Amino acid sequence: MAVVDRRQQVLQAATKSFSLFGYKATTMDQVAKIANVGKGTIYTFFTNKEQLFDEILRDVILEMKMIAEREIRRDKPFFDNLHRVLDALLEFRSEHELFIKLSQESLDFGTPQAGEGLDKIESVVLEYLEREVEQAIRQGEIKPCDPQIVSVVMFRLYIALTAELSKVHVPLTKEQIKYYFHLFLAEGLSQ
Repeated sequence: MAVVDRRQQVLQAATKSFSLFGYKATTMDQVAKIANVGKGTIYTFFTNKEQLFDEILRDVILEMKMIAEREIRRDKPFFDNLHRVLDALLEFRSEHELFIKLSQESLDFGTPQAGEGLDKIESVVLEYLEREVEQAIRQGEIKPCDPQIVSVVMFRLYIALTAELSKVHVPLTKEQIKYYFHLFLAEGLSQ
């Protein structure tokens, strides 16, 4: 087996282990067992568990960036693109077992590395949103504002409408989410 294949084999095994057991409970022994390699093989590519975890996060972030770029249609209005990108990213997040386990571990046990991993991913999403808000301001699609503040509000609102609200209300459809998102951010509530 080629060296590149072993490295990828270790990354896949580590992703599976982090997804099943979380950051805290994953050991290099588990990763080696899942990858069907000796523990020394892992250390050929990665110094420690933290470096292995960071590499997995880097790959996830790259995949998220590709998803966002794929969803943007420059000929469409800002809010249509925003909704499409956030929807695709949240769908990716909900289907990716690693996110689910990290969120669970961060909430249940407060594992710093799990929380930091989620924070890194959120930071990338917010930076992306900020750039899109800046572009929408330059193109006159939205009023001049602080892109960083608006990005955080947009992201939190979207999470509230898609995930948090379902804890106290019947889950909204995609069309309802789009309606409320547009109502709160584009139109406002006043008559």
